[in-house]
Amino acid sequence: MKTELKNIHFSYYTNSGKEYNISLSYQLFGKDLFSAPVILVNHALTGNSDVAGEKGWWKQLIGKNQVIDTDQYTVLCFNIPGNGYDDFFIEENEDFTASDIANIFLQGLEILNIKSLHAIVGGSLGGGIGWEMLTKNPPLAEIFIPIACDFKTHDWLHAQCLVQKFLLNQNDEPLQKARIHAMLCYRTPQSLNERFQNRYNQKKHRLESEDWLVYHGNALNERFSLKAYRLMNHLLMNIKSDESQLQKIKANIHLIAVDTDLFFPASEIRMCFEKLNENKDNVFYYEIKSIHGHDAFLMEYQQLNTIIKNIL
Repeated sequence: MKTELKNIHFSYYTNSGKEYNISLSYQLFGKDLFSAPVILVNHALTGNSDVAGEKGWWKQLIGKNQVIDTDQYTVLCFNIPGNGYDDFFIEENEDFTASDIANIFLQGLEILNIKSLHAIVGGSLGGGIGWEMLTKNPPLAEIFIPIACDFKTHDWLHAQCLVQKFLLNQNDEPLQKARIHAMLCYRTPQSLNERFQNRYNQKKHRLESEDWLVYHGNALNERFSLKAYRLMNHLLMNIKSDESQLQKIKANIHLIAVDTDLFFPASEIRMCFEKLNENKDNVFYYEIKSIHGHDAFLMEYQQLNTIIKNIL
């Protein structure tokens, strides 16, 4: 299983007309390129290309003898340029939208000489970028698995990202505060209430739930950059796949929602399914049942693995 970080460099004009020298880094896992079907995995907001192996953030899903079996597939994951995992940052985050990232990923595939994909799998922001890629190149993949995401940013998500933007643009612990707010979007009232039950930490003089939120804010601040977070939040605010092209996507589309998701509500994903299902017979809908909300796609592995195993 190969895990070293590789880089492609090229010039790119954004949709807003700005020229950038892009450093697109990626990792490959499993079979050698061109020796097996390729599955592209698009990472979420604070994720990166390290999806499998010892430190892989999706190692419960991708690896030897896992549902996405690295003995059967070549797994490719690009870093969203500017996420900082490869020390490449973008200063002017508002020059880019999710559409630009999709263009950059498509250019990356072209440079790697990958003409078609067995599947695109993406959670949250990564799934939104997957939608953008397929509306631009409808025959690209045989299977598309967008998880806990939709083909566009709805008003509710935009509003949450707007609060994030306000927090990220202030001076006092911006990243920590934005992360604390985000955790409340990623989880649910029931998830927090059941877990902490108003327990009080006498030593720290605060509720355990508060301590948990502060921990998550500080932990992200240590491993992620403010520049990168601002960019990712801006991308999340600007997922706008061309609706007129959705019907042209050739892939079998398997939408996976979480019944309690407060970020990308299941009702919106169901509406997308129903709309596509009117004219397409290769669209399917699944729902993860969980009290944990949006983050369930990173927690409810038994359900997610069962769904994806049946798809693949």
